[in-house]
Amino acid sequence: MPPDLDALLTGLYVLADDFLPKRSGPGRPPRISDAEVVCLAVAQVFLDCPNEQRFRRFASRRLGHLFPYIPGQSGYNKRLRKLAPEIARLVTHLAWLSPSFCDRLRLLDSTPVPCAQSRETVKRSDLAGHAAYGYCAAHSRHFWGFRLYLVCSPDGMPHGFCLAPANEPEREVATALLERMRASGALHGDELIVGDKGLAGQEFEQIVAELASGLLRPDRRDEQPRHGSLGSVRQWIESIIHTTKSQLSLERHGARTLERLIARIAQRMLALAAGCWNNWQTNNPGRHFTAYDHKFGINHLLGQAVGELRARRHTELAEHLLQVVLDGARADEQLSGDLAVRVPLRHES
Repeated sequence: MPPDLDALLTGLYVLADDFLPKRSGPGRPPRISDAEVVCLAVAQVFLDCPNEQRFRRFASRRLGHLFPYIPGQSGYNKRLRKLAPEIARLVTHLAWLSPSFCDRLRLLDSTPVPCAQSRETVKRSDLAGHAAYGYCAAHSRHFWGFRLYLVCSPDGMPHGFCLAPANEPEREVATALLERMRASGALHGDELIVGDKGLAGQEFEQIVAELASGLLRPDRRDEQPRHGSLGSVRQWIESIIHTTKSQLSLERHGARTLERLIARIAQRMLALAAGCWNNWQTNNPGRHFTAYDHKFGINHLLGQAVGELRARRHTELAEHLLQVVLDGARADEQLSGDLAVRVPLRHES
């Protein structure tokens, strides 16, 4: 089965609906469930619509066959911010379900998350007091904002992540992240952690040896050769971070408050986890996300074709096309009944 955004959202909805806690208490039930909001958040990232107003206009046309109701910008934003802790838990749950959870290799690195470009913006920002100035050695530039610390497996599945001010000591933040992962079970103690030169230090290596099986990092110029440059291994994490910035718009988050920033970073980590998880389900492991950012999926186009034929009163041809699609779906165990549910039967003559 080729990867498709509609199939990813359908599978993620079923999983999230079972995983997320059910809403309870007085009041009218919402018109859209938490699982649907989570799926909309993933679709927003893959369709490259960081602007919520633009995404809402586009989603009604592209995703209307999957979501009968799409909330307004304010309601969507509030629900997404409220769901940020549950989204982080869902990322960990997807990592647990992924076959790469059993890998004994974990990649650890950090990347800048800029939040302002000018001095005047820094003065006015609601993130003042939380964000800080830092330096990115990879691009030889200073920035104002946070750093995203990411622990993932070689296929790109995130197993742990956290945000920290850009001036926080890298080893201290990495230690806190690994300790939290070990306490939650995301780190089971047999993994080999691969980091960069910034994690050099005997004390940090001892801490990692207690939490995992050990630390592997490139050699510094002022120490005896041990592991070499590890260029090919380090390229994995650099490629994963490049994916988060290019395809998942990490640096174009557009958040102006800490609460929104946390929600939007969790949203992008969920998109990364959901893409890797769905690729495993379709026997296409890795970070092959190009199929998810297409404007229209094959099922949506088939539904439009059937509707157009019916609108032109070619009923027999429309029914024949729909029957061919359904027969092909039933022949595949993974697609059984899927298209029957998601192909919209519109424009009845």
